Amino acid sequence: MLHVALFEPEIPPNTGNIIRLCANTGFQLHLIKPLGFNLQDKAMRRAGLDYHEWANMQVHENFDAFVAQVEPKRILALTTKGSDCYSKLHYQAGDVLLFGPESRGLPEHIRARSDERLRLPMKSSSRSLNLSNCAAIVVYEAWRQLDFKGAQ
Repeated sequence: MLHVALFEPEIPPNTGNIIRLCANTGFQLHLIKPLGFNLQDKAMRRAGLDYHEWANMQVHENFDAFVAQVEPKRILALTTKGSDCYSKLHYQAGDVLLFGPESRGLPEHIRARSDERLRLPMKSSSRSLNLSNCAAIVVYEAWRQLDFKGAQ
């Protein structure tokens, strides 16, 4: 199994979309507090539709609690400050795909604790992609490399 971890997510519809993504791929979702919204937020629930019940989701008080509980094989930080393209990495079961808050990305002290810093290619004039779009791109690449294990 692979993991998606959202460090201090801020925008409910992005988290809702990622709940739906994880429910459909079998990835474990982790939300690392503080959250920028209430989990019962209408926008988040609407984006996740009825997938909340199918998603395997855990909420952690902070990054240290997340690491202690999950004991990840590797933490792969997705960041505009990454040096390697996400598609060049060989993904493995147990990996954590770590995404930062929408307004500021992963802080340096969290990036420093990752095993890899990955980026998605974009035009040099661009700042960033939408969080749920980034997650979908990387989740499907990792899952593809693992032969879509668990898919029909």
